[in-house]
Amino acid sequence: MLQIRPAEIEDVSTILHFINELAIYEKEPDAVFATEEKLINTLFCEGATAHAILCFDGDEVIGFAVYFFNYSTWLGKNGLYLEDLFVSPSHRGKGAGKAIMKYLANHALERKCGRFEWVVLDWNKPAIDFYESIGAQAQSEWIIYRLTGQALVDFAKAE
Repeated sequence: MLQIRPAEIEDVSTILHFINELAIYEKEPDAVFATEEKLINTLFCEGATAHAILCFDGDEVIGFAVYFFNYSTWLGKNGLYLEDLFVSPSHRGKGAGKAIMKYLANHALERKCGRFEWVVLDWNKPAIDFYESIGAQAQSEWIIYRLTGQALVDFAKAE
């Protein structure tokens, strides 16, 4: 029986494990710079803006998600943004991904959010097929831009 609950500070090593597993799946195993200390200071601090949930099959943790709230000026409402979702490969096909998405969709409705959004890598066909199966629609007209690392520093400090 699948159960989902908000993550607690004692779950930080499990969360970091799933983050690393997701990075390996997404072919970026060296891209994770998160540590347990960083997760504690961001997910479990007072006023945290990001949150994590865990999915259990019985007593075994089989998946997780991290999310935060954003804002739509056009709707005049908050939205729920799914940053990461991962289910252990050996537990896929049991409904855990769908259960996590339903949990978050209900959480978004409880918080009166106007949107529930996320991004997916264009090569991740299993995830794309899953998202389309639950009624999600790709927003192909939008292109994601990112400033990070030295480019972020350079731009912020530029005269």
